Amino acid sequence: MAKNIKMLDESNFSKEIESGVTLIDFFAEWCGPCRMLAPVVEEVATSLKDKASFGKVDIDKQVKLATEYQVTSIPTLVLFKEGKEVDRIVGLRDEKALKEFVEKALK
Repeated sequence: MAKNIKMLDESNFSKEIESGVTLIDFFAEWCGPCRMLAPVVEEVATSLKDKASFGKVDIDKQVKLATEYQVTSIPTLVLFKEGKEVDRIVGLRDEKALKEFVEKALK
């Protein structure tokens, strides 16, 4: 996992999303599409490391967070700006599409 992607849980989730733009990847270890998306998220996190924050939430370990953010399918990527959800996508995306998804919140 890229150094600038943080594993999040109830103790650090709110602090992580409270300022700036943050992309959260809700995933599960057993999820094939999640494993396919992980390197894409890492590439985008590396290319936008000075502009946005990135985190991951394992829905099997953080059921309360998954429920609170109504994550019913995975992978789900939720984009936050200043602590508020601004957009989300469900399913696989390529690097270009994911980078554009994050960049639109940076404008």
